[in-house]
Amino acid sequence: MTEPPAAKTPAARPAAAKPAVALRATAAGTAASLLLILAIVFGSRRLRDFDAALLPYACATVFLAFGVAYRYTVWISSPGARRLFRQGWRSLFSAANFRKAPTALPKMAATYLGLQKFLGARSHARWAAHQLIFWGCLLAAAITFPLTWGWFTFTSSTGSGPGYEMRLWGVRILGFGSLNLLGWLMFHGLDIAAVLVIPGASYFLWRRMKDRGAITGQRFAYDLVPLLLLIVISVTGLLLTFSSLFLHGGGYEFLAVLHMVAVVLTLIYIPFGKFFHIVQRPAAVGMQLFKYTARQDEQVFPCRRCGEPLDTAPYVENLRGTMRDLHLGFDAWAEYCPRCKRVLRGTAYLAHVKKGYK
Repeated sequence: MTEPPAAKTPAARPAAAKPAVALRATAAGTAASLLLILAIVFGSRRLRDFDAALLPYACATVFLAFGVAYRYTVWISSPGARRLFRQGWRSLFSAANFRKAPTALPKMAATYLGLQKFLGARSHARWAAHQLIFWGCLLAAAITFPLTWGWFTFTSSTGSGPGYEMRLWGVRILGFGSLNLLGWLMFHGLDIAAVLVIPGASYFLWRRMKDRGAITGQRFAYDLVPLLLLIVISVTGLLLTFSSLFLHGGGYEFLAVLHMVAVVLTLIYIPFGKFFHIVQRPAAVGMQLFKYTARQDEQVFPCRRCGEPLDTAPYVENLRGTMRDLHLGFDAWAEYCPRCKRVLRGTAYLAHVKKGYK
């Protein structure tokens, strides 16, 4: 039987360079914020197309840019994330990988980012709810951000309507009538996004209230607040439309302030809460491509004990390298499957501990 790998005494770990990481993250966040401010100024034609009423939203997106860049820099500064990040980008820009599997990248982007099929293996209901939230938030962001920054403008082409023009950076993109289907979709895109988000967020909120497994590990600020914010944003957005169409603007000012507060809080929350995984997820596509191309080359690493396929050889070596970077001292265990690890630990316990009991 294969002997368990001896665990080496961990070497003295280098002092964590936290100040250096924080300095790099702050510089990255500041650069991202400044670039966004410049993009807002010049994209809105030196603020000629910028709507001052949307200033709180614009300020929140500048903070969002800082927070995302800061948190992302801190994240990829850890040994494990840094290695996976480098391997992922190396796989994305590898000409050899493209020749071997030219359709792999778009297929993974569609299935892993768009359709998110990996969630379907857990539950079809969870997959459907996640899709509703994903596409609803994506639609809302695609509409809201350019409007907030003054990049998109809608102007009347016939004085009082019903003809309108959509302009991007001051350049006319298309004209449409407010009374036809295209016009209705243009003016109610955020309502459609809200209708998608509400059932998805409500399902997850219901699940976190009823499912014992979810209740056990959930945290209010981390797990429940994001869902509540999404529902508040969506409901208040729909109520704004209801007020303008059926109540002649009654209560519109209060709803507008409530909606703005919810949106601003959500944008500020994104970099430092559960929603940050939205920013992290695209990096996982490169890692999936890294593993996929290794399988195409039949670089499958067998378990050292039972010989069953463990993972791709480059991935196992990448994991061992990360464990060495962390000075864990037992990176050889990465070459064993979970079942064999349990067997070897039990054998070691029987040989070195159990024998002491008579």
